[in-house]
Amino acid sequence: MRKEAGVQITYIGHATLLLDIGGTRVLTDPNFDDSLGGFLPRVAAPGIALGDLPRLDAILLTHAHADHLSFKSLSRLQRDIPLLAPPPIAEWLRQKGFGHAVPIDAGEATVISGGNLRIHAARATHKGNRYGFDRWRSAANMYLLENDQESVFFAGDTALTAETHHLVERVLWHSRRALDVALLPIGYAPPWKPGFRRGHLTGADALALFEILKARAMLPYHWGTFRHVTATAFDAINRLREQLEHYARRQHVHIIEPGEALLVDGDDIRPQRD
Repeated sequence: MRKEAGVQITYIGHATLLLDIGGTRVLTDPNFDDSLGGFLPRVAAPGIALGDLPRLDAILLTHAHADHLSFKSLSRLQRDIPLLAPPPIAEWLRQKGFGHAVPIDAGEATVISGGNLRIHAARATHKGNRYGFDRWRSAANMYLLENDQESVFFAGDTALTAETHHLVERVLWHSRRALDVALLPIGYAPPWKPGFRRGHLTGADALALFEILKARAMLPYHWGTFRHVTATAFDAINRLREQLEHYARRQHVHIIEPGEALLVDGDDIRPQRD
C-alpha cells in the first residue's frame, strides 16, 4: 500500500533500501545475491525477497562495486522505470542490455513519478570502479531525494570530507529546509588498513556527518549482510552501538534489522517492527 504522505524506509540489506517517499517508491543499490564474488557469503536473507517487492518508480545505483551493483538482481527487476546511475555506469549498463539506465551526473537533478519526487546527485569520495583496469568507471554518486514535504539523503559509499554535506546545503539549507533522514553507510577495517577512511565512513565518521547534516534522524546501513575479507558482517554495527552509549543524540539514530522499517510522519519518527 502506497503512503500518500510521509516516509517509510525499509532495510533490505547492505546498501539495498526500499524508500517510500510520499507514495513514490525507490530502490537503492539492489543486491539480493547469496554471496559476493561467489565466496563471501550472505549471512542474512534479504529483508524483502526480490519477488515480493512492490511496484517501483525508480532504481538508484551509486557505483559499480559488486556489493552495490548486482547484474543478477537488476536482471530480475522492472525495466519500465528509470535506472539512475553515474554516466559511465549507465553507459555500461546500457551496453549490457539495461536500456532503461539513465545517466545522472554530479550537480544534476531529475524528476520522477509525475513530478512528485526530485532526485539530486553529487559526487561521493569513493573509487567505485569494479576492476583494477576500469578507472573510467570510478565515479560514485550520492543522492538527495526530496519533495515539498520530505527529504532523504542516501550517501552510497563515501568518506567524510569538507564537501560531503554540500548537496544538502545547496538544495535544502539555502531554501531554509532541514534534512529529515540521513542514510549513512558504516564500515570497519582493522588498524592495518589505514586507507579505509579515504573512501568509507566508520561509525564515528557517520555520527560526525550526521551532526554536520543536521538531520532529524539517521539510519545506518552497510552492515549485517555480507561477510568480508577483513571484517565480519557485524563488526561495524557492534562498534556503532558501543559509541551510541555515550552519544548525546542517540535517540535520533535508528538501527533497524533487515525487513524492519523506519517511519517518518511529520514530527513522529519511529521504527516499525513485527
